[in-house]
Amino acid sequence: MAEIFNSADTAAFKNVWVFCEQRQGKMMSTTFELISEGRKLADELGVELCGILLGDDVDGIAGELGGYGADRVYVYNSPLLKNYTTDAYTKVVVDAVQAIKPEILLFGASNIGRDLAPRCAARLHTGLCADCTHLDVDLNGYVEFLRTGSSLDVDNTNFESKQFDVNTNLKMTRPAFGGHLMATIVCPRFRPAMATVRPGVMKRGAYDEAKAKAVEIVHPVFELSVADVKTEVLDVVKAAKKLVDLIGADYIVSVGRGIAKDVEGGIKLAEELAAELGGVVGSSRAVVDAGWLSADHQVGQTGKTVHPKVYIALGISGAIQHKAGMQDSECIIAVNKNDGAPIFEIADYGICGDLFKVVPELIESVRAAKAAK
Repeated sequence: MAEIFNSADTAAFKNVWVFCEQRQGKMMSTTFELISEGRKLADELGVELCGILLGDDVDGIAGELGGYGADRVYVYNSPLLKNYTTDAYTKVVVDAVQAIKPEILLFGASNIGRDLAPRCAARLHTGLCADCTHLDVDLNGYVEFLRTGSSLDVDNTNFESKQFDVNTNLKMTRPAFGGHLMATIVCPRFRPAMATVRPGVMKRGAYDEAKAKAVEIVHPVFELSVADVKTEVLDVVKAAKKLVDLIGADYIVSVGRGIAKDVEGGIKLAEELAAELGGVVGSSRAVVDAGWLSADHQVGQTGKTVHPKVYIALGISGAIQHKAGMQDSECIIAVNKNDGAPIFEIADYGICGDLFKVVPELIESVRAAKAAK
């Protein structure tokens, strides 16, 4: 008789898993970010990090996961898995979890991850924390995160619980109430603890070729038939719409409400500066809400989290929601007329002045520096 799966038997679950998203045989960059983060969590728990990779003849890209920290990769190959379908992927992932029992399962918060993760969580009778921006197991590490990333008085806060072991449960932090608060959620009674993680939030680790060659590739026996799949993908068409690649940009010039007196002129200045730097234009939420730029430009808790080499904030006051999405940039330059703007608290270089006067001078300075090389 087959063993009955019990998500409440938490002691039976072990290891950290990452759903490794690939499309047309190419691994998504978010997967490498999650593998790097999963390595940290697995080390905190003293367990192994495993990837679960679904597709058709995808063994060739499985080794990449070892290069970023995976100890083992479970590979499920089938023509029925070549293109993503909710039915097929859900069945395979759920069957794998029920058979092998990981204690943590992470997904990227992509279109696929946001569709697949809740389906799996419902079938596995466990919880799911969506759109996370921070993950911790170790309590001391979590407290340090709160000390620098929140207004909580951590020195006078009791983190102990009589109901569960705080130091062995995954602490999943995500924006709440439209990004005005950060909530940390735990799933102490059921396993696996599941989370989708916002792309660009976790830093990708260094690639190790030796680990890529040493990773264990496993091909579990699984069942999947045409009868399990209710939909058929006839064709995959990539949209021609060009989106702003904020996450992959080394230089970002963002605009805020400070461009209000001349919106078109402010955006044009930002575009010129970004072009000179070889970067892209970002924005605060206020700019998107006003309809001045599209949502793919938005940086912040409810937008994209970025880690560029240089982040230039033009007319952005620096609300906590915006700072959370860009404060880990290598160099932050802020231009604002208000010398008390919160953005100056995290800026490496601050210019108190009118952006419409300052930015043209910045553009000329960049051009002069490039010409001098």
